[in-house]
Amino acid sequence: MRLVVLGGTGFIGSHVVDHLLAAGHQVCVVSRGTELFRAPLPGVTYVRADYRMPAALEPVLSGCDAVLHMVSSTVPGTADRQPQVDVADNLMALIGWMQMMLARNVRRLIYLSSGGTVYGVPEAVPIRESHPLRPINSYGIVKVAAESYIELFRRTQGLQPLVLRPSNPYGPRQGHEGTQGLVNTLMHRAVTGEQVDIWGDGSVVRDYIHVDDLAQLCVAAVESGVTGVFNAGSGIGTSVRDMIDLVETVTGRTVAKKFGPGRTVDAPVSVLDVAAAESELGWTPRVGLLDGLRATWAWHLANAQTNSPARNWLRKDPVRLEGLDPTRGNVIRRDDEKLSTSAFD
Repeated sequence: MRLVVLGGTGFIGSHVVDHLLAAGHQVCVVSRGTELFRAPLPGVTYVRADYRMPAALEPVLSGCDAVLHMVSSTVPGTADRQPQVDVADNLMALIGWMQMMLARNVRRLIYLSSGGTVYGVPEAVPIRESHPLRPINSYGIVKVAAESYIELFRRTQGLQPLVLRPSNPYGPRQGHEGTQGLVNTLMHRAVTGEQVDIWGDGSVVRDYIHVDDLAQLCVAAVESGVTGVFNAGSGIGTSVRDMIDLVETVTGRTVAKKFGPGRTVDAPVSVLDVAAAESELGWTPRVGLLDGLRATWAWHLANAQTNSPARNWLRKDPVRLEGLDPTRGNVIRRDDEKLSTSAFD
């Protein structure tokens, strides 16, 4: 299949690209930047542009079989600060992409929602997809609105979507600035010795899924003919305090930490029921938590002193995509190849 991955240089997106390539698919990545921790991959078309301006990027859909939407400009901890930006960047842009896809007769969409925020405070755990959607933060509200528009486009215009609601992914190549990703933040601070500020008393429970498991589910989703909504998690809950203990055990280091007031944007518990994905998509999470933590720590140690190999590539002059308004974004293809109207030529 010929696939466009929006946000394919991000943490989750880059792993999805890895698994798509391993499955034999052709991949075009649309992203505002390059990967932070490795150079561009051979055989992948990289289009560096602002995904929030989909009309300028219509040529990338020529010859495309499906779009995987892996991108978001906000995270749960930041979306509440500027909800209007959250709506503009993550909802309006999605609507533009769906309109453009249908104009190009591209009907298959895989959309990454948020199993950790759309349900709000759960009535029961593990949480099934049928649970009422009662988000308690802007991030979850926008994700629910996005799912609603996706369903509207399915019902009225023939879109063929599959929505994934991931829990809390972790693993190599995740950022560690403390805005998202407890595991990688803890491990980074274990390397640097810096203090971690914990919101609340550490009793918040989350469902942690290794990014390789999530990426494999994305591949299963795009290769299936299934539509609908599916949770993506491990089905196992781990509290913040327990995760700190596990990270300290795996790393052999004590993480400096300070507990502070809890946040109103955090539900007290979120553990997902993944039986639907297992039965309908033939997927099951395979990476155990301890194995995943050990592999993630090994990556942190290997990359603690290295600089990003992607930085030099950023200095390349962009080449023009025919039909693109150059005032609305830069477009780059690997090896300075000339871009035609199709990213898959």
